[in-house]
Amino acid sequence: MPDASIFAPKERYSFLDDYSEGAHPQVLEALVASNATQETGYGNDRYCAAARQHIRHHLGRDDVGIFFVPSGTSANAISIAACLRPHEAVIAASSGHVVTRETGAVEAGGHKIINVAPENGKLTPESIGKALDDNWHYPHMAKPRLVYISNATEVGTVYSKEELAAIKLLCEDKGLLLFMDGARIGAALTSATNDMTLGDIVELTDMFWIGGTKNGALLGEAVVVKHPGLAEDFDFYVKQHGSLLAKSRIMGVEFAELFRGGLYFDLARRGNAAAEKLSRSIAGAGYALRAATETNQVFAVLPLGLVKQLQQDFVFYVWEKCGADWAVVRLLTTWATDGAQLDKFNQTVLSWAP
Repeated sequence: MPDASIFAPKERYSFLDDYSEGAHPQVLEALVASNATQETGYGNDRYCAAARQHIRHHLGRDDVGIFFVPSGTSANAISIAACLRPHEAVIAASSGHVVTRETGAVEAGGHKIINVAPENGKLTPESIGKALDDNWHYPHMAKPRLVYISNATEVGTVYSKEELAAIKLLCEDKGLLLFMDGARIGAALTSATNDMTLGDIVELTDMFWIGGTKNGALLGEAVVVKHPGLAEDFDFYVKQHGSLLAKSRIMGVEFAELFRGGLYFDLARRGNAAAEKLSRSIAGAGYALRAATETNQVFAVLPLGLVKQLQQDFVFYVWEKCGADWAVVRLLTTWATDGAQLDKFNQTVLSWAP
């Protein structure tokens, strides 16, 4: 038997991210149960076929392409590369993951990103329109062709159906493609503020992806491609970017289990509920939130003394300093967040005195 006790639990509990744990036990059980079967490689196995079938059922459509890739950065870089010609550009919020956390992967692929100041983490028709107005001098400027958004956003906020529909309307009017980063789409769709379904997302975007890494899978994301012309050759882009795994069956098993029923959404709800518990305690202690807690991300403005006290028992990002004595911290929760650790964190916040 493998030795699962090689590494003891870390001394400090982590709220750094939403991928610190492995996979949900049901996903692991499905992987073990499927392990001895022989399957065709590169996503042509029975498990990937079943996963596509289950996801299409949740989408309410059977005419979309679904492609499995190992990471969020690969999902973004491959999807954008598949959509754009060399002279075409991406419009994205300056806080967007493709701008701040992917080491220039989109630019390395030859495409300019036009940064737009976000409003509560989001793009709006007005901000996109300004980007179009500012990038008009053809052929001397890169031509905007694709709008990149994240749902949930990088500050944890959620697009409403009305907001997304307004952006889609502008994109259609201006000949732009609308692409959604869905690293935390489960958290977005199970948010108390959400009014959309996966079916709405597929109708109101041209391409998006469903994040598994941050919601119960060991690894993997599922890219949903609505346009048949883009879906036809998408596998070639996946292969050229080194992301067409011989053992794509692993991702197929995971997504088949996550979407066979409602497990994917159940796990996301747990992460959101844990974040809400943190948020209530922080607000109850009299501290401000940088953004409303709508999903599994909490951005709290705390005194540095309290931050240092919390860092004795917990790990999290100090996102930015606020003057000499305060800082914004980011706290991430998941389906696996320990309730006892939540209580311990909250008790420290509520009892701290300068």
